[in-house]
Amino acid sequence: MKLLKPFILIFAVLLSSCSSVKVATDYDSKVDFSKYKTFAFYKTGIDKAEISDLDKRRILRAIETELELQGLSKSENPDMLVSIFTKSREKVNVTQNNFGYGFGWGWNPWMWNGMNNNVNVSQYTEGTLFIDFIDKTRKELVWQGVGTGALKISNREKKEERIKEFVKEIISRFPPGNEKK
Repeated sequence: MKLLKPFILIFAVLLSSCSSVKVATDYDSKVDFSKYKTFAFYKTGIDKAEISDLDKRRILRAIETELELQGLSKSENPDMLVSIFTKSREKVNVTQNNFGYGFGWGWNPWMWNGMNNNVNVSQYTEGTLFIDFIDKTRKELVWQGVGTGALKISNREKKEERIKEFVKEIISRFPPGNEKK
């Protein structure tokens, strides 16, 4: 038991350090991202996102915070525009655990009646958040980050936490070359 406690602690730390948001990015390799110093939100694109206005504001606040932490500033005359898009879908996860009795090869008389066959079914919503950076002068998409993960919306605080986690994980990959290994 004494050996098990440190193992459980290490496992818990490793598990908590892993993000549950899968992130992918794409960008224009010909763009010099160091020239972008200011940003503004692209209202036309944001208005098309099919989520509540409250969630839009939560996402935009989180994006603003993360970009400012990277040294960019919000401006009326920006270098780049920021837009978002969201998708969600219902997912079903089915897992099965089989525990049989007996040993060795051959017929096992306990296999049919003594088998413990657990099937666990869980349903959840998987959400995807797209964050687009558009060069204001050229009016072209120059960087896109996409985060996908399970949505936890049991209460407002957890929803806000989850949105911040999504945005932080996506924005941490900007500028290109800043990707996590």
